[in-house]
Amino acid sequence: MGETLLKVEDLHVEVGGKEVLSGVSLEIASGEVHALFGPNGSGKTTLISAILGFEEYKVTKGRVLFRGEEITDLPPYERARRGIGISFQRPPTVRGVKLRQLVELCAKGDGRLLEEYARKLNLLEHLDREVNVGFSGGEVKRAELLQLLLQDPVMVLLDEPESGVDLENIALIGRAINHLLGRKVEPEADKPIKAVLREKRKAALIITHTGHILDYVEADRGHVILEGRIACRGNPREILYTIKEHGYDECFRCFGRAD
Repeated sequence: MGETLLKVEDLHVEVGGKEVLSGVSLEIASGEVHALFGPNGSGKTTLISAILGFEEYKVTKGRVLFRGEEITDLPPYERARRGIGISFQRPPTVRGVKLRQLVELCAKGDGRLLEEYARKLNLLEHLDREVNVGFSGGEVKRAELLQLLLQDPVMVLLDEPESGVDLENIALIGRAINHLLGRKVEPEADKPIKAVLREKRKAALIITHTGHILDYVEADRGHVILEGRIACRGNPREILYTIKEHGYDECFRCFGRAD
């Protein structure tokens, strides 16, 4: 286990005056990938939004530390500068702005790298289209990953990267995420690509409702969030199996309370 990269301590968060997170704590070490499971409305998106510092997510108690520095009160752009990136579940369309213009900001003037990643993500023909306007679900996700690849953050927050994506696109997205994280992959005949845990560099927190992305991106640890609290932690594959077989309530009995 590497040094602690992200530390969330007893985080309480309100949205619109209603408490959504009620004391969430977790730690992610450098190079680790964590999966976060939970039913709709449990607080998954609220957690990563609070980590990134969106103003509508009000932290009423607790703190967020990144690389040992408290960032609880920093604006989102300062957190991004420190090395945190995010892929939204439903990113907005941006009319009047071409995808090329947006990703050039992330590429820091390296046009060759921009073209290389756009080619790998099958997005070359999308670069001169308005951001996400008329994009399919898979194209939106790939455009988000293009921005992250060029931003090259130390830690990424991925909100349901498989949502609205077909099987062909999810394989491509899985490969792109592994490349982003610095993890080598080895293809197996007629099977999803599996990450080989030899070359860890970046950390990630991946929100997943279905668990499909875990067929392509290997997670080191799993957490289940229920009603704004971490209900259990453990092996992500075991957690996913339990959820599929017995539902979320079983997490309390199978893995025990974490807090």
